[in-house]
Amino acid sequence: MSDTNTVNTLERLANLLRIHSIQSTQEANSGHPTSCSSMAEITSVLFFNVMRYDPKDPRNPAADRFVLSKGHCAPILYAAWAEAGAFPVSDLTNLRKINSDLEGHPTPRLNFVDVATGSLGQGLGFACGMAYAGKYFDQSDYRVYCVLGDGECSEGSVWESFAFGSFYKLDNLCAIIDVNRLGQSDPAPLQHDMETYRKRVDAFGWHPIVVNGQDVTQLLAAFKEASETKDKPTCILAKTFKGSGLKGIENELDWHGKPLGDKANEIIAHLRELVNEKTLVRPQISKITAKVAEIKKDKEIKLSSPPNYDGKKEVATRLAHGTALEKLGKGCEYVIALDGDTKNSTYSIKFRDALPKRFIECYIAEQNMVQVAIGVASRQRYITFVHTFACFLLRAADQVRMGGISFTRTKYVGSHAGVSIGEDGPSQMALEDFAFFRTIPNIVCFYPSDAVSAERAVELAANYDGAVYIRTSRPNFPILYKNDEVFEIGKAKIVVESSNDVCTIVAGGVTLHEAMKAAEKLKGVGKAVRIIDLFTIKPIDRDTILKSVNATHNRLVVVEDHYPEGGLGEAVMGALAGQTNVKVIHLAVKEVPRSGKPAELLSKYGIDAEHIANAVEKLV
Repeated sequence: MSDTNTVNTLERLANLLRIHSIQSTQEANSGHPTSCSSMAEITSVLFFNVMRYDPKDPRNPAADRFVLSKGHCAPILYAAWAEAGAFPVSDLTNLRKINSDLEGHPTPRLNFVDVATGSLGQGLGFACGMAYAGKYFDQSDYRVYCVLGDGECSEGSVWESFAFGSFYKLDNLCAIIDVNRLGQSDPAPLQHDMETYRKRVDAFGWHPIVVNGQDVTQLLAAFKEASETKDKPTCILAKTFKGSGLKGIENELDWHGKPLGDKANEIIAHLRELVNEKTLVRPQISKITAKVAEIKKDKEIKLSSPPNYDGKKEVATRLAHGTALEKLGKGCEYVIALDGDTKNSTYSIKFRDALPKRFIECYIAEQNMVQVAIGVASRQRYITFVHTFACFLLRAADQVRMGGISFTRTKYVGSHAGVSIGEDGPSQMALEDFAFFRTIPNIVCFYPSDAVSAERAVELAANYDGAVYIRTSRPNFPILYKNDEVFEIGKAKIVVESSNDVCTIVAGGVTLHEAMKAAEKLKGVGKAVRIIDLFTIKPIDRDTILKSVNATHNRLVVVEDHYPEGGLGEAVMGALAGQTNVKVIHLAVKEVPRSGKPAELLSKYGIDAEHIANAVEKLV
């Protein structure tokens, strides 16, 4: 077909996508048809001219990627995939229904969606991860496209991603900002000040292209220019109007997130005249041309060598984790590590030094780091381990949450947890981390208490088909386990027990070692205790805890280097819900702590050996 025919066909398809967006949101009686309409030409040009993909094999690793950062425009995304042949167009009327995967915002329940979006400001970071994997790991020429809304550009995470994309010269990445002027309740800050948008994008090291986003000819030229730009990513700044093409609604405030109601029929009739669907010949989807090497996946990912500790030297779990990660990387070519400029503290530096090409330095931009990790891990090719201090991971809480909705396999490693870090003070002490991470669906939360268990936690994490959080510690700990000790997800270890134990103590990390000191102290006054190392906080080993508590006169002490809410104590007590005869003392950090030496802090906040022993005495 000629250029004129191409433009005409894409214009007609854009209006057809508008019709589908209006109809599906009418049927659902909710949704965002005006936001969809502003990006109709962008979507038409991308899906029916520019992108190379296979609608029948949406997750083909060699296909171009598309991320809809403005996830509320899901109806037009679904319409494009339906018109491309991924599923029947008639299914679009199931939008937002309980038995349909065509949800209000896209999730990977759909095989053509790689990452969940809808929490604004995250899509570009996901796309950066995909583009980084394409350029540096797959070394392929597939491209990554990401459509953002202008309103979400107020999010700082967007600019973290802009900085990352230019620093790593991701010229296989094209962002498109749909500058439709209107937000939910007010105009967006810059409205249609396209020059300021251009200056900002240019200042962040991207190639900016300003176009009329409703002009198919300009869009085609812009995407061609983007594909020819080298050594920097491209950002197409598309000036559009919210509700474009919808008579009486275009560029009007107060239509965000509303179906068109009684205006729908008239508007659809007008759009149908423009489409003239009977004579519309849909273009063929551009075939995949990129090549991607197959990654041979192991049935089980193993450390290249087992733990090797003689027990003579104390070792921090953060260091043992770094040792294990290096071994894992040497034994498995698709393990990737990321850090936020803390690698010499988290010990991900061991992986970087051994395998520099598979390490991504994300600098102090934790939200983008998590987004990049989730993007790299999409399409199930790579396993990503993210590192920073545990307290700084919480800066990316929403990104981790969206990773859960994306069913990501990303592994989060948070070091320097609790008051045991010492003098750095409360801003560096993660005392809330388990309270957050335990809420993520299907996540496994590890809390290793020595070097051997830390290495095995890393190995188990790599093999787990889902997200993982590993809490590592700063202090050096004695070796508790033999090098050949077997660990399992959801299985605790009893590290101290006898036939005449008077109380069970459940702990993890530094407090496990304090509990063992307390056991020696209690032994001196004729009282034996049973001590449980939880190893995984989620899932929790209810059976071991309950059997131990029942065997120790239903007395239980839980001690943790964490605030009382949401940590080990509440996890254990939740596991024992319904056990009415259990007497529990819960020791935790119950106020904002201070700087000090680790031993001073453990004592001051009531979680050291002396306080544990006193708690047992009180129960007995």
